Amino acid sequence: MDDRDAIVTTVSDYWEGWFDGDGDRMARAVHPGLAKTGVVIDAPGPRITGTMTAEDMIRWTRAGEGVAEKPADAGFELTINDIYHEIATATVRSGIYREYLHLAKTPDGWRIVSALYTHVREDPAPTGT
Repeated sequence: MDDRDAIVTTVSDYWEGWFDGDGDRMARAVHPGLAKTGVVIDAPGPRITGTMTAEDMIRWTRAGEGVAEKPADAGFELTINDIYHEIATATVRSGIYREYLHLAKTPDGWRIVSALYTHVREDPAPTGT
């Protein structure tokens, strides 16, 4: 499997594992040092959530947190923005989230090391994005 295909598999494990409640897939996808951060929009404006860890994501996946919020269309579009030797960056677009992922190639394969996400809104994104 080449790097591009391996990254697609990793991101699919992350995404589909979350919405299917499959903690094993999530565990395969995330690096133990994962730092996942959200940007949430509420009345005062944008705010940053606390950092989520690999342990959090795996535990919440197994508890069915993603299953509970699974949209009717849980599909996603993946763009691999860049691969440079052992690092990569990718964008996930879906009806529920926009995520920017950084990945690293480890002895166990490609793993998500960091993620920045926000919920998709109906208002259009600013020009230039």
